[in-house]
Amino acid sequence: MDLTSARRLVERAQRIVALTGAGISTESGIPDFRGPQGVWTTDPKAERLSNIHYYMSDPEVRKLAWKGRLAHPAWRAVPNAGHRALVELERSGRLAALITQNIDGLHQIAGSSPDKVIEVHGTLREVVCMNCGWRGPMPAVLERVAAGEADPPCTDCGGILKSATISFGQPLVPEVIERAMRAAASADLLLALGSSLQVYPVAGVVPRVKGKGGRLVIVNAQPTPFDEIADEIVREPIGDVLPMLCGVVTDPV
Repeated sequence: MDLTSARRLVERAQRIVALTGAGISTESGIPDFRGPQGVWTTDPKAERLSNIHYYMSDPEVRKLAWKGRLAHPAWRAVPNAGHRALVELERSGRLAALITQNIDGLHQIAGSSPDKVIEVHGTLREVVCMNCGWRGPMPAVLERVAAGEADPPCTDCGGILKSATISFGQPLVPEVIERAMRAAASADLLLALGSSLQVYPVAGVVPRVKGKGGRLVIVNAQPTPFDEIADEIVREPIGDVLPMLCGVVTDPV
């Protein structure tokens, strides 16, 4: 690990794409999924709540899912220094796109431009009807859950409501993935931040960048499948090192 060398790569880059995973939000109090203390690592049954087939067919699974949404740490979380550093990088004019696997919306809350953020797995902050396609803000539906509706139906058609996130068994949105790949193809540097880089097709942005001659800096606590082709690897906490890599000064968390 050479933090100085990694910072030099960032300083020289003119078209940077960031790819963020759960690791950037753990410092905001949102647990990851696959890490040593991840949600699915410590409770494999929790993964069932993220399976679209169980969700659509079993009212009890939906009730548990709504309880989980009501208590989700995203509602209490605030952006950390890592999120804020990416905002400053965008303000420098060199951040072309911010591809995120996260559903918590913390990038936008931190100040990242919505048109720069590509949410490949959707967002927890909106709700969608699986029958008629109605879409609306999550807080309004959570108020219904808190008031006693364990499995609130769509008020337009009576259909099943779900967070506007991509569950297991649900197809990704092709246009969103295509946008992410286009951004990667034009990048001269990819910052892979807090991602295991194991989930496809999103992990495919890494070889896309390298194949076009771009550089790769990985900041992640655990090894990834692409460590061997990375130009620099940093194992320190993202909130500590990203402000330094981006050359910005941020307020303490």
